[in-house]
Amino acid sequence: MGIMAEDYKEEFLKKTRYGYLTTLTKSGAPKTVPIWFDWDEHVVRIFSVVGTVKLKRIENDPRVTVLVASDMDEHEAWVSFDGHAEIRSDGAIELVEKLADRYWDLSDPEKRETIERWKTMPEIFRIIEIVPTKIRSYFD
Repeated sequence: MGIMAEDYKEEFLKKTRYGYLTTLTKSGAPKTVPIWFDWDEHVVRIFSVVGTVKLKRIENDPRVTVLVASDMDEHEAWVSFDGHAEIRSDGAIELVEKLADRYWDLSDPEKRETIERWKTMPEIFRIIEIVPTKIRSYFD
């Protein structure tokens, strides 16, 4: 029991898992939503659509946490990234495509059609980047 070894942490984060993004409301209450995420060993990246409540909360207060937890059939483990989020527009559709390839079976015609439709409107997507100020982990 304890902190996850660095090599295991990187392997753990390479597996396709949902992350859980926690943002703060104007009153300071936490709100958590499941997300697709990308981790490049320095930055957590997720995407969102312009006008979402999640983006509005980040614009109001950029403090966020992303939690990635093990599946039920695995040892209990998690990695948590605390930091400040920055919203960007450049490269968003590329991240959408990358994560869709990771999280969806793109041989499914409906999913492939959804991605093709999204690619025709790249201006609606934003990247949320979190450079962690603190990374915590646990492995049982």
